[in-house]
Amino acid sequence: MEYKKAQVSVEFIIILGTVFFFASIFLLVIQENTNDKTYQREDILVKEIALIVQNEINLALQSGNGYLRVFKLPQKAGNMDYEIAIESGVVYIKTTNNRHALTLPVAEVVGEINITTNTIGKRNGVIYLNT
Repeated sequence: MEYKKAQVSVEFIIILGTVFFFASIFLLVIQENTNDKTYQREDILVKEIALIVQNEINLALQSGNGYLRVFKLPQKAGNMDYEIAIESGVVYIKTTNNRHALTLPVAEVVGEINITTNTIGKRNGVIYLNT
């Protein structure tokens, strides 16, 4: 009789271990999928900010002298802080945690870009940013 009780206990532990193993695998797959989607969403937000800057510069480039426009950039890319700069005909953006970075070509610009409000204009064929 004791042998059957021991056998049932061992079988129960084996079944419980198997269920726990497969549940753990299932939860790990879900977590990995969630992490991938979060990374992709963050990447899209960073790209959108860079595209805003690129589009504003292209619009100023195509406009005539005397063009002036104010545009805003978000304080954060989702919930991440970021840095943005324009150097040598390239807009460069990266998150402060270094998970995301992107460069896009732009026309030459005089001035620096701000994270918040920016004024872009065109005078004598030159694009000025915050000057």
